[in-house]
Amino acid sequence: MKSLTILGATGSIGVNTLDVVSKHPTRFNVIALTAHYNIDLLFQQCLKFKPTYAVVGSENLSEHLQQRLRAESVKTKVLFGGDALAFVANLDEVDTVMAAIVGAAGLLPTLAAIKAKKQVLLANKEALVMAGPLFIEEAQRAQITLIPVDSEHNAIFQCLHGQVVCDNPCKNLAKIILTASGGALRHKSLAQLQATTPAQACQHPNWRMGRKISVDSATLMNKGFEVIEAYFLFGLTLDQIEVVLHPQSIVHSLVEYLDGSILAQLGSPDMRIPISYALAFPERINNSAAALNLLKVARLDFLAIDEKRYPCLNLAYQALRIGGTATTILNAANEIAVQAFLDGKIYFTDIAKLNQDVLEKLHSRPVSNLSVILEDDNLAREIAKEMILKHYSARVTKMVRRKSVIR
Repeated sequence: MKSLTILGATGSIGVNTLDVVSKHPTRFNVIALTAHYNIDLLFQQCLKFKPTYAVVGSENLSEHLQQRLRAESVKTKVLFGGDALAFVANLDEVDTVMAAIVGAAGLLPTLAAIKAKKQVLLANKEALVMAGPLFIEEAQRAQITLIPVDSEHNAIFQCLHGQVVCDNPCKNLAKIILTASGGALRHKSLAQLQATTPAQACQHPNWRMGRKISVDSATLMNKGFEVIEAYFLFGLTLDQIEVVLHPQSIVHSLVEYLDGSILAQLGSPDMRIPISYALAFPERINNSAAALNLLKVARLDFLAIDEKRYPCLNLAYQALRIGGTATTILNAANEIAVQAFLDGKIYFTDIAKLNQDVLEKLHSRPVSNLSVILEDDNLAREIAKEMILKHYSARVTKMVRRKSVIR
């Protein structure tokens, strides 16, 4: 039986992980669940799975959740804060950690799990984007294989038959091909993109995801981060990573070998498929995902990327070419930019512009230690916030006022 800590239990990955776990009560034992602020859902999860520990973002939330659990005679101990996240990722009784905290917040607890030689199921792509060299170095030192949960990287992992060692990549591999749906706005004209609302950007046609990752899908920044993740995870060169549009989201990625053979992993757009594979690897288990009906799908389309529509993808390649903390800077700028868009402070088209501006403003440094990464992450965020106040928000405010006058 595998004993699990699920970092980010109330997000979409965490919820789907627990759905798979619930189908196999004799295979998995939930030791710890974490959430930032969604204690209502975490409370329900604790009632059902009765973990030893639960972790939340603040002391007030921890006290409130602890009281609710005691009232139901549930003995789960509630902790809070970053140190608590690292603690539950490092528990002796835990052998597998699902790293599903979104954004930079997942960096330290995921790194703690790797250092503790846990089997890490990596759903937090920002960890590799921010600190790829350090993560790979620690994984090699711990002699563990990071099992990717992202549907695209999990597809590659499957096509490589799990033979992934970042310092000794598959010698027969020619390249990998990451597929991208194009997000919620792929049918909008370039002229229409500036007026895109957060609600429109978050209406993904194929996947049910959170707001931040849905916006990243619409800008293709998400795919850019996946390029960075693949670069480090599979020990590839940039020339070995290709991205194509695949609107149906049925082919999750492909691997091309030197002999011209191409292997693809196909499946319904349901995250329970890669999650179940990661949880049970090298076995396969039932996950309740709908079976793929090829006759119903009928066709599979593959299209070239329009660089004018998706400038964020090129920024990822640019950051990798720069090297050092450039990918850290890009990730930090993007988190600020996406949140500003969701808050109505900048236009949708400003996300890529702001990312580019911050990447050019803050010079990359060699990734020598974690402190350098965290410093540049913080600097990039501050620069992005300053740029929004000085150069971006004023334009949006004027536009809103002008529209109000016209009405």
